[in-house]
Amino acid sequence: MRSPRVAMFASLFWVLVLSGCVRAVSPTAESEGSREVAVWEDRRSLADGRLVALATGGSAPERVRALRALARIQDLSTLETVLAGLRAPEVPVRDEAAFAAGVLALSWEPLTDAEKARMTEVLLAAEATEPDEGVRRTLLESLGKLATPGAVKRLSERLTDGRAGVPERAALALGVSARRGASLAEVPLPAGAALLRPGQSEEARYGGAYLLASAKRPEALPFLRRCLGDEAPDVRALCAKGMGDVGGPEDATVVGRLLRDETPRVAAESARALAKLAARCSGECAPMDELRTLAQRVSTSGHAVLALAQQGLPEAGRPVLVALRRALQEAAPGVDLMNLDCRLAAALDRQTGTLDEVLRCGGGQVPEVRRLALGLREVAQSKGKGGASGAVPYLSHADSRVRLAALDAVSSRPVPEAAGPVRALLGESDLVVAASAASTAGTLKDAEALPGVRKLAERVPSEPDMAEPVAGGLVALAGKDAEPVLRTWLQHPHANVRRVAAASLAGLTGQPVRAPHVELPADARRPEASPAGTTLTFRTNKGEFTVALDAEAPLTSGNLAALARQGYFRGITFHRVVPDFVAQAGDPRGDGEGGPGYSIRCEMTRRPYGRGVLGMALSGKDTGGSQFFFTHSPQPHLDGRYTAFGEVTRGMEVVDRLLEGDTLQEVEVSP
Repeated sequence: MRSPRVAMFASLFWVLVLSGCVRAVSPTAESEGSREVAVWEDRRSLADGRLVALATGGSAPERVRALRALARIQDLSTLETVLAGLRAPEVPVRDEAAFAAGVLALSWEPLTDAEKARMTEVLLAAEATEPDEGVRRTLLESLGKLATPGAVKRLSERLTDGRAGVPERAALALGVSARRGASLAEVPLPAGAALLRPGQSEEARYGGAYLLASAKRPEALPFLRRCLGDEAPDVRALCAKGMGDVGGPEDATVVGRLLRDETPRVAAESARALAKLAARCSGECAPMDELRTLAQRVSTSGHAVLALAQQGLPEAGRPVLVALRRALQEAAPGVDLMNLDCRLAAALDRQTGTLDEVLRCGGGQVPEVRRLALGLREVAQSKGKGGASGAVPYLSHADSRVRLAALDAVSSRPVPEAAGPVRALLGESDLVVAASAASTAGTLKDAEALPGVRKLAERVPSEPDMAEPVAGGLVALAGKDAEPVLRTWLQHPHANVRRVAAASLAGLTGQPVRAPHVELPADARRPEASPAGTTLTFRTNKGEFTVALDAEAPLTSGNLAALARQGYFRGITFHRVVPDFVAQAGDPRGDGEGGPGYSIRCEMTRRPYGRGVLGMALSGKDTGGSQFFFTHSPQPHLDGRYTAFGEVTRGMEVVDRLLEGDTLQEVEVSP
C-alpha cells in the first residue's frame, strides 16, 4: 500500500517504517475497550488506576493501546509501568513499550537524574537481550531520545554491529542525541563514515551523514567533503550542512557547487553553509564570491536566497545582499520575490541594528505591517549594536503584530526609555501582546510594571496561552513573592500551565518541582474524530497538493478537517518557511502567535518525520490548535515530540516551491 509513496518521495524513513516500526497489533483497533481508553487518553486521565492495570494485565491488543495512551498522557509517575512492558512475552507489547519509553524521555517536564538513570538501566538491558529486530530498532531510537552518556556509549558500540540495519539506526539515534544536547566527543566517527561507502543503501548513507553533520567535529571534515557528491539529495544536503559547521573558507568551491543543485533543499543548505563559512573570512572571501553567483539565477533560487537571508552575513557581505536585491527587482517580480527582497532588506538591517532597508523594500507589493514586523525581529538579533532605541516608537504602532515585534527587539536589546511604553501595553486588548509585555517588563526590571503583571497573572487560569511569558515577568519582578500564584497554577487542568509553574518554581526555590497529575474536565473540548481515508487538498498560489490524514491520530486529523470545512484557512499565509526543514501555516494572525482560541491534546504516532509529513505545531505539551507544518526532508529529532498526522501524497513539488508569504486559497476535505 505504501510502495507508490516510497517511490514518489524516495524517503528512506518509510523504508524504516516498513522494516520494523509498524507492528502486527494496531493500537487503534476498534473495540469498546479501545474507545474507552481513547476517552481516558484525551481527558489525560489514568482512570483511577484502570489504565495502568490495562497496560500491565490486559490482552496484548489492550496493553498496546493502553501503552500508547500512557505515552500520550506523558505522566512520569507511570514510568515503571511503561518499562515493565519491555519484559512482556508479546513482541507488539514490547515494541509499544519501547516507543512509549522514548516519548517519556522527551517529556516536556524534565526527568530527574534518578529517572534518567533508571530508564538508561532498563533500556540498555532490554536492548542487549531483545531478539526481535523491529523492537531492537525502536529501543535504539528511544536510547537516542534519552541521550544519557550510557545511551550514547551503547549507540556508539552499535555503529560496528554486524546485524542488518543496526549501524544506520544507531547513527540516526546518535544524531538525535546530539540535538538533545548530548556530547558526541567520544563517538568513533570513522565507524559512522563507513556507512557512506559506495554500495551502502541510501538508508545507511543517510544515517552516516546525519551522524557526521550532528557531531560538529573537525575530524568529520574529510568524510563530509566526500559525501557532497552523493546521489541522494538528503545526503548531499546533510553533508553541506555539516560543512558549514566544521569547514573553512577554503571549502567554498566544493560547497558552492551545490548552489546549482536541482533540488531546492540542497541548494538552500549550500547557501546556509557558505554564509557560515563567510563569517570566518578575513580579507578576500571565496564563500562570498560563491554567494554572488546566486544573483544570476535569483528568480529560480528562492529557497537558497531565503536560507541565506535567514542565516545572515557579516557586514563585509553587504554588497552580496545588495546585489541579490537588485537582481530580484530586475526580474519580473511577483509578490513571492518581493517578500524575498524584504527578507534580504531585513538581513541588511540586522547588520546595522536599525530599521532602514525594510522601510522601502518590496516594490510596493509587501504590506507595511509585514515589512516592519520582519525588520524588527531581525533587528532584535543584531549583536554588539547597543540597545534597540529605534524600536521604541513602534511599541505604539496601530497594528498589534508590529507592537509584538517591537517588544521582541527591546527585550533582546533593552533600553531604559522602553519601560513606559512597555508598561502601557500590559493593558493591551491583544493578550499575545500583553503577555509579551509582561515578559519584557521583567527583562527591563521595571518595578512599576509589577501591578500590571500581577493582573495578567490572575487571567492565566482562563487564558492558559499567556502562562509562559507572564510567569517570566512575574518571577523577574516579584521574586519569591511570585511563589503563591505559581503554586495555584500547579493545579490547572492545562498541562502547559502546570509545566510553566513547575519550571518557574524550580528556578525560584533551587529545588526540583514536579507538577501533579490533573485530569481535564469531562466537558473539555474534544474534536470530532476524522474517519479513516480522509484527505485534504491544499490550494495555494503556487499550485495544489494532497495530504492523506492518519487514522492513528483521529482527533488531530479531525480538528484540521473541521477547521478546513469552516473555511478557516482561506487566505492564511505560510508565515514560516525554513528551507530544508519546514513550511508552516495555519495562523490567522500571520506572525506565528495565532490560533483558533482553543487547544487540543497531542496524539503521538509511530509515523516518523520523513519528507512530506504533516505535523502539528506546538508551544508546549498539548498546545496544538490550527498551526501545522510540512517537512521538506527527514527530521528524526521531531519523532515522538510533535504529533505527525499525515503525509503529502500528491504535489510535493508544490510544497518545495512555497516561500514565506505564499497564500492558502482553500483547503478541501474529502470525503
